[in-house]
Amino acid sequence: MGLGPRSPRKAGRQFPAGGKRGRGAKGSGRPPSGRERQPRSPADWSSKPAIDEHPHLSSEALGYFRRALSALKEAPEAGEERELMVHNILKEVESQALALATNRTGSEMLQELLGFSPLKPLCQIWAALRSNFRLVACHRCGVHVLQSALLQLPRLLASPAEEERKEEEEEEEEEEKDGKNGTLEALEELVLGLGSEMCDDFLFYCGDTHGSFVVRTLLQVLGGTLLESERARPHGSQSSVFITDKISSFCLQVALQILHRKLPQLCAHLCSATIGYLSTRNSSADGSPLLLFLRDQTSSRLLEQVLLVLEPQKLQSLFEDHFQGQLQTLAAHPIANFPLQRLLDAITAPELLSPVFEELSPALEAILAQGHTGVVVALVGACRKVGAHQAQVLQLLLEAFHCAKPSSRHVACVPLFATLMAYEVYYELTEEEGAVPAEHQVEIATSRALGEVTVLGSLLLQHLLHFSNPALVLRSLGALTGPQLLTLAQSPAGSHVLDAILTSASVTCKQRRRVLQTLKGQYVALACSRHGSRVLDAIWSGAALGARKEIATELGEQNQELIRDPFGHHVARNVALTTFLKRREAWEQQQSAVAKRRRVLNAILED
Repeated sequence: MGLGPRSPRKAGRQFPAGGKRGRGAKGSGRPPSGRERQPRSPADWSSKPAIDEHPHLSSEALGYFRRALSALKEAPEAGEERELMVHNILKEVESQALALATNRTGSEMLQELLGFSPLKPLCQIWAALRSNFRLVACHRCGVHVLQSALLQLPRLLASPAEEERKEEEEEEEEEEKDGKNGTLEALEELVLGLGSEMCDDFLFYCGDTHGSFVVRTLLQVLGGTLLESERARPHGSQSSVFITDKISSFCLQVALQILHRKLPQLCAHLCSATIGYLSTRNSSADGSPLLLFLRDQTSSRLLEQVLLVLEPQKLQSLFEDHFQGQLQTLAAHPIANFPLQRLLDAITAPELLSPVFEELSPALEAILAQGHTGVVVALVGACRKVGAHQAQVLQLLLEAFHCAKPSSRHVACVPLFATLMAYEVYYELTEEEGAVPAEHQVEIATSRALGEVTVLGSLLLQHLLHFSNPALVLRSLGALTGPQLLTLAQSPAGSHVLDAILTSASVTCKQRRRVLQTLKGQYVALACSRHGSRVLDAIWSGAALGARKEIATELGEQNQELIRDPFGHHVARNVALTTFLKRREAWEQQQSAVAKRRRVLNAILED
């Protein structure tokens, strides 16, 4: 709901969990066993090179490679038979590489086959595609083949000596005849040739819908850093400036990440150049020209990455020159709130956090009401990281969720934060505007099932539990009933709140035990849950011998149920439940030895 700030006693609301940012047949029958499984070569019916730039792949050839891939998957993982199959199949691939790469089904099979390829056959296939690089790189199917080939390099270069040793005897004569300098040198030549081709027409490849993926993959491989899979899939290209084009921009984002890790000085220079360029484009009536780009889907993505890699001093200057005085406006914008979140994520100094907090804190409830909860979570995360304004932001959260007054409502903050609901919405109360808020009713609270835990609500609680003083949140957690805490632990998002209780340095052992004590009687249900079993394993890892006995005793009462459960049987094995039930003394000795090793390890780590 896009509601603005309201008076303290206005009708209750549920805060939106945060909006999403908008962007935009395999296999045949089994082959016969043994060496006969190698399919017949398609040499007799392979297509001649087509006159046009998209060579045709015949249905017979496609069938051959489908059967070949199937046979290869069923072959033993090692041995002479497999090596022979790989060699023969990839030899046929080399002769039809371009036709395979530019065929939808052929491309998918070729990508899989490259995963089996040794170093030299990969180089030969690559070389076969080299003369048609532009066609393949800018083809909707061919681009994935080039990406797959590039992503094989870390695997192959991890043990190049072994690869060359395997091929040395077979290929020694051939290498001498060809006069080559070796497989690694050939690979280096191919990779450098690929880089040279892209450098010669860099803007074209970066701006091409498909070619930009090859640029980004090559940057990662050359930088020795493979980033997480890029989810964005841009559609179409625009004729625009390089850093503001929605396709080229992705290349620059990847370059910033690689340079930040490998060449930080060059990364800083590129950040300065990017900010300097955007700051001189288009005047803005309400402040810096950069504000226009913060509201743009393409440029804001780039600026998010810039914010994450900027040096602290440059980040301070960027805030003072472009962000200061505009934070509430940015927080309310459906796109600009995302780069604002990255600014908050990047803050590491109290000198920057203080003016940011002072500007954003009065609008905290309004930001929540607009559905931009990520901004609030990022602000709380900055307070946690820097170690400042923690008590103030907690008080603001209590006020925003309408559990600040009367103080009896404090104990309800965990369900409210977790579900992102105001007090009267969560408990379905009707309060007149201006009326004195009612006291918290413990009976109602304990009889109510815990609401659905949101991801952002979970993140908010995790940050609060890592504050220097998480006592108020811990009291609220301690007020939950066993079934309510069980629901939290079994939730995909809520289970991480339990992780924070177990790992936070601010939570004392006594406080931790007080909260976890509520789970007594719930251990079997916890063990038989996908996420709850993981929580129970974490509790077990940090538990003393006495607590372990209590857990094992309760689990032992339902031993057969645990063994039959897909998650419970892993917990039973981790607890050594069979040994506990049949040989208690041996179990205690085993657990004592484990506890002793853990104490020794902790002592070493502390030193």
